[in-house]
Amino acid sequence: MVSAVLSWLVTNWWVLVVLGACAAVGGAWWFYRFRQQPAWERVRQQALRYALPQLDALHHRDFEYAIRDLMRRDGCADARQIGGAGDNDADVLATDPTGRSWVIQCKHRAAGDRRSAVGTPDLQRVNGTARQLYGADIALVVTNGRFSARCAPLAAQLQMHLADRRTLAAWASGGQPLWELLPKIPSPPRAGDSRALSRELLGASLWGDRVSSVGLVRQRCSIVDGVMGHASGPVG
Repeated sequence: MVSAVLSWLVTNWWVLVVLGACAAVGGAWWFYRFRQQPAWERVRQQALRYALPQLDALHHRDFEYAIRDLMRRDGCADARQIGGAGDNDADVLATDPTGRSWVIQCKHRAAGDRRSAVGTPDLQRVNGTARQLYGADIALVVTNGRFSARCAPLAAQLQMHLADRRTLAAWASGGQPLWELLPKIPSPPRAGDSRALSRELLGASLWGDRVSSVGLVRQRCSIVDGVMGHASGPVG
């Protein structure tokens, strides 16, 4: 049986050539698609647009993923949805291209702005965790509905940001990033400042960073000691 197959292949050697060529073409096509996938994904994200009726029709969990995808569209490559049980009042975490960390609470309203408004208790809960637990530079509450009249003054007092239905519509349907639509966005953190260091320390447990907090502190202290020693060295 085996000898008969080998004999047939020797006689019909061109079959092996055709099969080899097909395998090579198929492998090249697969490799091309694999290499191009990230580029296609970036194009898809950059072209992402939502109309308000689309957002209104989403389940509240899908609304969180939509917000995550919009942040990715605008250059927040690490944006991720974390909403669910034990989320500590954060639904989306992201870092924008300038290095600012965002903690976003998403409040979806199936009826849009026609029914209950987002109230001050929601802001107070987010404010209690966004900076302390997640090291947020920007704490944001976004809704496809509306905020109560008392939310804007409280947000200003707490240095939080609100994106209501109108702001969401401009952001989701256009190509302008959210930080260009919100007022009084803080400036990007400088390397080595307290906000950046806090975020690195928090990253050991909350952002998936594998660098230990103790090691990071020692590393930073060594750098500071070296700089101070150089500045106060003997003068000849």
